[in-house]
Amino acid sequence: MSIARRVYETLLLAARAHAQWDLEVSRSILASRKRLLLLLVLALPAILVSVGMAADLPLPEILGGKKAYSPAFYTPGIFLVSIAIGLCAGLITGCIGAGGGFIITPALMSAGIKGILAVGTDLFHIFAKAIMGTAVHRKLGNVSVALAVAFLVGSGVGVTGGGVINRWIYELNPVLSDTFISLIYVVLLGFLGIYAMFDFIRLRRAGGGDAHGGAGAEDGGLPQKLQKATIPPMITFDTDLVPGGKRISAWFVGLCGAVVGFMAAIMGVGGGFLTFPMFVYILGVSSFTTVGTDILQIIFTAGYASISQYAIYGFIFYTLAMGMLLGSLLGIQVGALTTKLVPGIYIRGFYATAILAGFTNRLFALPAKLSAMKIMDVSPAVSDLCAQIGNWTFFLCVGVFGAWVIGTFVLKINELREG
Repeated sequence: MSIARRVYETLLLAARAHAQWDLEVSRSILASRKRLLLLLVLALPAILVSVGMAADLPLPEILGGKKAYSPAFYTPGIFLVSIAIGLCAGLITGCIGAGGGFIITPALMSAGIKGILAVGTDLFHIFAKAIMGTAVHRKLGNVSVALAVAFLVGSGVGVTGGGVINRWIYELNPVLSDTFISLIYVVLLGFLGIYAMFDFIRLRRAGGGDAHGGAGAEDGGLPQKLQKATIPPMITFDTDLVPGGKRISAWFVGLCGAVVGFMAAIMGVGGGFLTFPMFVYILGVSSFTTVGTDILQIIFTAGYASISQYAIYGFIFYTLAMGMLLGSLLGIQVGALTTKLVPGIYIRGFYATAILAGFTNRLFALPAKLSAMKIMDVSPAVSDLCAQIGNWTFFLCVGVFGAWVIGTFVLKINELREG
């Protein structure tokens, strides 16, 4: 198996673990009247802001002005778009069993939100969902406390570094900040999208496939070498799976945590898509232990990143975060139920298409940003046309996917009831 193929399958495996956590958190929130009431209280200010904007009432700059620390040209429509974005991300998460959060930051930027604000808002949305679903935190699997502590120490350092770099780039040039974030998503989504589409085509030719398929994991040469290096302090883990457990230096774990935290702060994601391949293929941690540690790090990494690196600097828009939370709670449930009604191969095809749509969206947004930075000489008409093509492609693909899932759910709801 090629290295690129192996990386893709481990990233998909990580996304599946995060999606399962997301689904459990959503069910935990919806099953509790107290949590639903808390959600209503949190969402009420967001709704009032949008109503105020619709009525053309003056609002503080931080709530809806056109300054650096708020969305560009905020309107009630953007709040509705945030709900739709959360709904579509939830549908992808519930349907494919793989995290749909990768589309949130590109989607917010397409709606006119500045990149750094989209990153901070997405992190806060993840953190808010984790806090509200506290019941799920008890089910963390086989977590080694020492392993988790060393990882979180490293992720704290990485988050701080990523947040500082993101804010420094923004203060240097807001357009450069958007370009930087867009480039990262172009590379990531391009890689994942191409492999996901090839995977879909391969499975279709083979006559089917499971939408939730993924890769397994085995210890290789690198994990064995790292575990033999006795650099104190040493951590013992997987004691329930291996007699006497495995041992590894806390420095290696902390370094992996730093990389995960750095990328989480830069991209506005929980970091789970990196935790899995690092733990399994670099540190040699079992998949079972990795799942629990991944859930734990998402809670603390997203919380620390959103509050310490973005919230206190004004780079979180709570109205949009609440909109995404409302949409995702519904989308995840509908998506998860719909998987019982349709062949997995079709879901996998839509998943690949959604990733490629996000890739196209950020790629076509680059000409305008590079032109504004005087790196490329592109006429305003051409750059605007590229941006419009990227936006329409993205929202059309995601919208068709969402309409198809919801339509299938409504038309076949009797089958679900019988099941």
